[in-house]
Formats: sequence, structure tokens, C-alpha cells
Amino acid sequence: MKITTIGIDLAKNVFQLHGADDKGHALLKRQLKRSQVLAFFANLVPCKIGMEACGSAHYWARKLQALGHTVQLIAPQFVKPFVKRNKNDAADAEAICEAVTRPNMPAVPVKNASQQAILSVHRARQGFVKARTAQANQIRGLLAEYGIAIPQGIGHIAKRVPEILEDGENDLPGSFRLLIQRLVDHLKELDRQVGELELNIQVWHRENDASKKLAKIPGIGPITASALVASIGDARNFKNGRQLAAWLGIVPKQHSTGGKSTLLGISKRGDTYLRTLLIHGARAVIRVADNRPNGDPWLKNLLARRNKNVAAVALANKNARTLWALLAHDREYEPGYGMAA
Repeated sequence: MKITTIGIDLAKNVFQLHGADDKGHALLKRQLKRSQVLAFFANLVPCKIGMEACGSAHYWARKLQALGHTVQLIAPQFVKPFVKRNKNDAADAEAICEAVTRPNMPAVPVKNASQQAILSVHRARQGFVKARTAQANQIRGLLAEYGIAIPQGIGHIAKRVPEILEDGENDLPGSFRLLIQRLVDHLKELDRQVGELELNIQVWHRENDASKKLAKIPGIGPITASALVASIGDARNFKNGRQLAAWLGIVPKQHSTGGKSTLLGISKRGDTYLRTLLIHGARAVIRVADNRPNGDPWLKNLLARRNKNVAAVALANKNARTLWALLAHDREYEPGYGMAA
């Protein structure tokens, strides 16, 4: 009998394998240490390999593809229904092996090393932004304990805090002034780190044609475009623009039965970071829409009927479908293309 499908439960040191033939009969149940994985699959006839999309999954997918195997990454929530009885490594590997045989099972695109590198920069930048916001809120809260209020906006901290520290009439203890100065210096360092990482993203964006193409869409800048290009990979993996929008979680969630369609709020599935970038970019477009007499009539009609929050999600949905068309059909962005058609 020939092994046609293998499910791998990834781990740090011990990997669990479950292999089956074309009829689903189990032919292989084995544990491998990390150092044995590549040697084992190098001596195996090329087959279809399934793995959960988790840590190190893209690395192993690239390595196994180089050996001639077909690799499919599956989101963990789609593997869970196939786990029988108790959960353990062997049961997980068997569930992955069974899930990968389903013809309509959604797959996670395998990212190359360059895409992983730029996404790592995005994640690091996101971490520094969160730390910067937390540091600013801490400074604001500590000063509020002494009755000093700073206006909203992180930019006001750099302007107001030096004045507060130099003011000798606000009764701040000397040790507290030194503490606030230390926290402000840390805030400046975090801001510098964010700026340097944004510069790295800009450099990658200028060297990538697909990213520059997406940046022409209103509401999508270099940061959003680079994150989308690195995350999506080949846009032709999606049937249409709506499928990409559903993958990003910005389409209505359904709860329909008995022939009665019920649409709820957006599903919020997929990558939270990408969805956040798209919606924030849409908010920026909406903010300046009233000042542009020659703006998008579709957006103006939408704003006349719906509030700005709903309009922002709708515009993000539209931008997701537009960017799919640009990537899948290798086209350039044309303002007013839909109206002309």
C-alpha cells in the first residue's frame, strides 16, 4: 500500500506523524525527533502533507516542498472538529491527516522567507506601538494623581511634560520629577524604534511592485500595502474579491435557517492586524471626503445613508475587493473604473 496523505502535528522537538492511503486506511503512526524529519521525508515518495498553520509551519512547509511534497496548511479551528475523543499528539496528527483530504478545506498560503521577514517587522512595530501607548497612558495617569491633566493625544505629552517638570509651583516632589523624566525618555526611545521600523517597511515597499500598486488605492498606504502583499501571497488562491474580504473578516456574519437569511455584524475572522489597517485607512478617507468636491460618489451616497463607522467598514470591504482585482488580474488602479464601466 502507498502512503498518499500524511498529517504532522508540529512541536519543538518531537513531531507526530499519521499517514494514510487513498482510502483513508492508516499506514503510518510514528514519532520523529526534530533532527530526523527532513531525512525521513527525503526518502519518502512525494505525497500530500497537512499541517496546522502555527509556529514554524511556514518553515517546514518550504523545506518539505523543496523535497517534492505537496504541503497544505490548515487553520487550527478547521482541524479541531476532526479530533476524536481525547486530545493528544497522535489524535491531532490523525485529525490533520483526515482534514487535509477534504476537497473544500480552506488552506493558508505558504509564505516565503521574504514575506515572513517583513511581517516580522510589522509585528515588532505593532508591539512597540502598543508599548508606546501604554507608556504614554502611564505618564498621564501618574500626573493625574497630582491633579495635572494632559489633553488627549500622545503628541501633547512631549509638549506639556517638559513645561510641567520645569514649573516649580506645582508641588511635585523631586524624586517624582526624575521618575517622569525617565518615563518620557523611555517614551522617546519607543517612538524612535517605531520610526526606524517604519523606515524599513518603506524601503521594502518601494522595492515591491505589488505593494506600490496597492498603495495607489485611497485608504491604503505603504504599511497597509506591504502587510497585505506579504500576507496574501498569490491572490489567485481566492476565487473572487468577496472571498478575500471574507478571509479578512469584513463581511456580514450569517445566522440563516429555514430559507430566512439573517445577516449580523462583520464576522471579524482572519487577521485582526490587517482588518484594523484597512478600517483605519478607510476612516482617513472618510475624514477628508467632505472637503473633496470631486470625491467618490459611491462613498458620498453611503455617508448620506449610514453613519461613519458603518461606512468605514463598507469602504474597507470595497478596498479589499479592489486590491484582489489588482493582484489577481495584474492591473493598475484606475479611479472611477466602476463608474466608467
